[in-house]
Amino acid sequence: MSSEVVGIIEQICREKGIEKDILIDALKSAMEAAARKLLETEGELHTEFNEDSGEVEVYIEKTIVDEVTSEDVEISLQTALKIDSGVVLGEKVLVHQPLENYGRIAAQLAKQVIMQKVREAEIDLIYEDFQHKKGALINGIVQRTEHGDIIVDLGKTEGVVPRREQVFRELFNRGDRIRAYILDIRKSVRNVTVILSRTHTGLIKNLFELEVPEISEGMVDIMGIVREANGRTKIAVKTNDRDVDAVGACVGMRGMRVQSIVQELRGEKIDIVEYSEDPEVFIRNALSPAKISRIIRDDEEHQMTIIVTDDQMSLAIGKKGQNVRLAAKLVGWRVNIQGSQEVTDLFKQPSSQKEETVKVDFLAAIKSAKGFGGKIIGILFANDVVTVEKGIELGVSGLSELSGIGPKKAEAILSFTQSLIEEVAKSTEAREEEDDEALEETVEETEEEVEEEPEVPIGELSGIDPEIIKRLNESGFETLAELSITLPEELAQIEGIDTETAETIIDQAKKRMESMGSV
Repeated sequence: MSSEVVGIIEQICREKGIEKDILIDALKSAMEAAARKLLETEGELHTEFNEDSGEVEVYIEKTIVDEVTSEDVEISLQTALKIDSGVVLGEKVLVHQPLENYGRIAAQLAKQVIMQKVREAEIDLIYEDFQHKKGALINGIVQRTEHGDIIVDLGKTEGVVPRREQVFRELFNRGDRIRAYILDIRKSVRNVTVILSRTHTGLIKNLFELEVPEISEGMVDIMGIVREANGRTKIAVKTNDRDVDAVGACVGMRGMRVQSIVQELRGEKIDIVEYSEDPEVFIRNALSPAKISRIIRDDEEHQMTIIVTDDQMSLAIGKKGQNVRLAAKLVGWRVNIQGSQEVTDLFKQPSSQKEETVKVDFLAAIKSAKGFGGKIIGILFANDVVTVEKGIELGVSGLSELSGIGPKKAEAILSFTQSLIEEVAKSTEAREEEDDEALEETVEETEEEVEEEPEVPIGELSGIDPEIIKRLNESGFETLAELSITLPEELAQIEGIDTETAETIIDQAKKRMESMGSV
């Protein structure tokens, strides 16, 4: 072996980006394997690299004995003293093995070991390089399609966009440029595979960080992103700088910034909304451009009922319920949409107005009744008994204490007051029945105007353990639409669901939603 080996090692290090120590270790392992093949010894072999000569020196470890019975593992004291004058019986000594006549087979084995070690070093280097890029964007060239997966050339290695991470309406041909989100890096004996995604919300986040300097500089914060990769994304942003408009910064002048992102996503609609810590304000922003008439908030159930007019109903719900579904996920509350101006008026009517519709002029009713004259009315007015409620409250004893009203007259007044209340109750009941009929007609008209596709419950998942479906229900998932926009990592956090099962569930939900959309 000549000194040129050192130069060759340094050249390989520069070309492959591999550390010199790794190549030297590979060379030592190769020479050790070749020596073991040639010598067929049971003794332990040691190798050392001499940088001055560029040679790998092979040594066999032997034990010093008086009488040698096995030359492979033993050496006489006399011979050992020639190697090291300070050795004694029972010690071990390394005996140099000359590198001559190794033969073609041993040389070939050494070559294979070196190539294997270099390849392993390359794989480790690529893996470490991409491990630091996990969660970032990367550009590549589409090479081919295998079983529905897109194979992408990333330069040093290949990337794969699995079918479940593809947007079903996007088509890529061989040679097309593709930008994707690095979801995971997997290392095998043969290579490193980078798992890419075109559906992950991280793709949206990184694209906005690239296009909007205010985000990368920390002036604008992204508070949440929800996405249905088949057509719509909502992103919530906020800023602590009064001089910066968070939404305006993301949109850009004449919409240039957001339009470049829309083009990258092949026309996907993006709603940029302003974040608010007040859930009611936040849901108004999230449902924009629909105009909300009123919000009924239930903190215990963590639910909001949104009241909108008839002309805003379809806008608030969105295509196949997409707008309200994304808004609910973004805000983190359960949202129910109620429509029509008539329904809004009924819900918005204050209790004081309802009381006014049934209010009775008590003194006028007493005046028109038989048996009560102006004197009785004057006494009641003077003592502030001007409502039916006050008359009931006083009762016979209370009315009798009023100057000028005896027990019999008090009983008559109380009896008249009670009959008056019964008449008012009947009138109110009839009016409520009329209101209920009007409400039913309004809701029926609203349902006819807004044609929503039925939500598919998660119970229709096929091949999934019922116990898992039960846990999905307990975690707040009710429909396949909700599962189709959920990340595998989120489902995998639920007890009893691993990553593979989560991916299977989401993939099945996406396919079902796609099939419904194509009908």
